[in-house]
Amino acid sequence: MASAPGHAATMAAIAPFGYRYQYLAGPATNGWIDWAPNGSFVTNYIDESATAGMTPVFSYYVLLQSSPEGDSDEDRQARALDDEPTMRAYFDALRVFFQRAAERPGQDVILHVEPDLWGFVQRVQGPDPSAQRVRLPSDEALFDGLPDSFPGFAQAIARMRDALAPNVELAFHASTWAPLDDFIYADPPDEKVVEWTEETVQFYEQLGVTFDVIFAEFSDRDAGFKEFVYGDGGASWFNDADFRRHQVFVRTLHERTGLPVILWQIPYGNTRMRAVDNSWNHYQDNRVEWLLDSPGNEHLRLYAGAGVVALLFGRGADGATDASDAARDGARDPEPINGNLQPSLSAADDGGLFAELAARYYEGDRVPLP
Repeated sequence: MASAPGHAATMAAIAPFGYRYQYLAGPATNGWIDWAPNGSFVTNYIDESATAGMTPVFSYYVLLQSSPEGDSDEDRQARALDDEPTMRAYFDALRVFFQRAAERPGQDVILHVEPDLWGFVQRVQGPDPSAQRVRLPSDEALFDGLPDSFPGFAQAIARMRDALAPNVELAFHASTWAPLDDFIYADPPDEKVVEWTEETVQFYEQLGVTFDVIFAEFSDRDAGFKEFVYGDGGASWFNDADFRRHQVFVRTLHERTGLPVILWQIPYGNTRMRAVDNSWNHYQDNRVEWLLDSPGNEHLRLYAGAGVVALLFGRGADGATDASDAARDGARDPEPINGNLQPSLSAADDGGLFAELAARYYEGDRVPLP
């Protein structure tokens, strides 16, 4: 689950989860590194996670916020990569992260590196990332001999990890939208999903780095959020065919790279609880119930068979549904809107369904993982 500092015990009270995740964000010069003295936010989060028996995951989302200028997110990140002062500040902050993580050498830590960056570069450069210029700090001995290109950027991160914090696993992020055509909205045949995913694999292979794990997403918002806030007409809702295509995407990533896959930032919304009525903080989705409440865990087994080793649930922005009382409106049971008849089980914005299904899963027969 997404889990803010101080909430590990709350998570553990629901179920014996294996992972919790937290964004590290803000500009490279004065972002997460200033959330606590000397970057100790990282150490504190690791310690709290370890006490609760969980592996800490940090989604490192810094580069986009380090460049305020640009016509698009792609342009802003390209400008940041091509600016040596920005890159110097970026790697200075990243060094602090690795140093703090290395203070707990026996604790596994996952660094989920820049979730959108890889997809943005792939959209612009295609399957060959070497055309994206990156101005690596010229006086950093660790980076001697690395090219001033996007593969050099990836290799620099890996070198820094290897030198400073070998207990940290590096996660590459594969975005469904990276090959320009997004199969989630295009609904192509499975063969086309494989073709598009192989473009991402080719991009990954050109980086010259073997990451430890691949992260992939379903969506950063509930389907109801995108329908009623963004006005997408319901295009974000998943049906059985969408889940099948998503499994093809995941399986192709896993089989072509040999890496395990973690599905990240899965929306908390549901279609069962009266609390989830497509209002702010209470938007509907169907992924929680589809994944966690199929007979014999059939749907989880499909994803495990495709190479998935963990599911990380969490909302990607304010206003989306949460599994806590983020709205601070307590237990609520407004009138049903479309068959969502079940009264709230708790004050959580999702009506408590995620906690109920997660606890039931851990109490029952768990799915063997690859």
